[in-house]
Amino acid sequence: MGDLDRLPAVRRDGSEPFRAGGADIGAILLDFWQWSVSDLVSNATRGRLAEYIVAKGIGVSTAGVRDEWAACDLCTSAGVQVEVKSAAYLQSWHQKDYSTIQFSVRKAREWSSETNVVGTEPVRTAHVYVFALLFHKSKATLDPLNLDQWQFFVLPTRTLDERERSQSSITLASLEGLVQAIPFAGLRHAVEAASLVARGAT
Repeated sequence: MGDLDRLPAVRRDGSEPFRAGGADIGAILLDFWQWSVSDLVSNATRGRLAEYIVAKGIGVSTAGVRDEWAACDLCTSAGVQVEVKSAAYLQSWHQKDYSTIQFSVRKAREWSSETNVVGTEPVRTAHVYVFALLFHKSKATLDPLNLDQWQFFVLPTRTLDERERSQSSITLASLEGLVQAIPFAGLRHAVEAASLVARGAT
């Protein structure tokens, strides 16, 4: 590997110590994880959590390390590329009302972390989109780890490409007009079915 090639990510277990001057400073990587990502309702963390939940639901291995720069969020063993978008009614901050549910579906120019080359045309690289909604509406009992508080909307990407309305975002009402919400247990079947449509098999 050259000095400036892509740096491979190494899976860590949290026990790795911080060091200064060759000596441990009394802190380990797990301390950083607990400090930085314990707020699962935070928009940034919730998005990654949604990817993990969907990966578990559709059987994508999480044994490695999440690829921050991949062209799509998940890829199944059958080669189905999946983009995951998340939203929630409740946020970490004080709210006057529930958040309006809307998901970004904007096309983007594909970037390769291997070559650092950006594509020329904005595209949607995934075959399937999974919209993950943390729909629970009580802050007193909100628990993002309780998958019964989530629902999912699964669409083949070509359905988004063919929409006559906004190509940059989609509202909950529009989603509900296109597909029914499903629970966690239905994810694998829904993604498999949507991938067939996306690939022109049905």
